[in-house]
Amino acid sequence: MFDIGFSELMVIGIVALLVLGPERLPKVARTTGHLLGRLQRYVSDVKSDINREMQLDELKKLQEEARKSAMAFEGTVRSEMAGVESGLSSSLQSASSAIGDLENTLKSTPPASPELVDTGHSHDVVSDLLDKQLAEAEQHAGPPVFVDVPPAVAPAAPVSAGVDSNEPGSAGKSTQS
Repeated sequence: MFDIGFSELMVIGIVALLVLGPERLPKVARTTGHLLGRLQRYVSDVKSDINREMQLDELKKLQEEARKSAMAFEGTVRSEMAGVESGLSSSLQSASSAIGDLENTLKSTPPASPELVDTGHSHDVVSDLLDKQLAEAEQHAGPPVFVDVPPAVAPAAPVSAGVDSNEPGSAGKSTQS
């Protein structure tokens, strides 16, 4: 601590022995030792308090940085969600306007004449009109957000080899044994 060598300590000890005398020297040495111990503990406590304060300040800075980055991330997420919501709402509006146009067109279509109904021509005209309006609605709606694929429809009755459906009473029976 003070960079005192052994020879210098010997000189200090001899001077203290001469000045204080042999009766008081042990008491003074003991008291000096206790005081030096208290001083060392006090210095180490002050150092540890300073270190704790520095670490606390660093933790507060890190906490503030984390809070700022979390707020920035939240702002980014909110802006992205707003963009997605506006895109969806515009797609829904264009799709609903296309559906409204389709409904208006279907309501304004004159009823088919009996000749066209009998020959099946009115179905082709209406089908072509619906296909055209559906294509327009798809153009207005933009790309689909979610595609819902319906399950495949199974045939009503399985066709099996060797069944003669023309024979009465043989429906569902196989000729193979």
